[in-house]
Amino acid sequence: MQVPGRVDLVLLLFGLAALAGIWFTGRIIDRALRRLVLAGLTVFGLAALSLGLGGATPPLFYLAIVLWGLAFGGAATQLQTASADAAGHEADLAQAMLTAVFNLAIFGGGALGAALLDTVGPAAFPWAVLALAAVASITALSARGHGFPPGPRPSTDR
Repeated sequence: MQVPGRVDLVLLLFGLAALAGIWFTGRIIDRALRRLVLAGLTVFGLAALSLGLGGATPPLFYLAIVLWGLAFGGAATQLQTASADAAGHEADLAQAMLTAVFNLAIFGGGALGAALLDTVGPAAFPWAVLALAAVASITALSARGHGFPPGPRPSTDR
């Protein structure tokens, strides 16, 4: 799979889209956390699908980068908020666990990516990402009661 060679433009587009994702997350996270997480996972899946179907064509490649940046930008804030809300008074412990899980996920992604690169090649990456986004979406959908408790978000005052 050949991709456009403008690394500077790719990083600029990703960074600007990530900033937009952070801004958007900040605007609505208190009112619609679950919907925000599900929308972010959907956008992330669309980015993977764009790369898988036509990632070698510059317009689809750049679209995928922008979608990826939008989804990625607010992801950490969304994860931390959902974790803290679900943990309630044990939010400090939950945040420490989230950090450990995040680091394990980075390791796992690197290991999976290396295995895919060695056995199948880079064309498998978008499809693996799409599968992982589907698993994450199913997890978020099934976590309605505990991960995303109904009603207003708990107060952050202690």
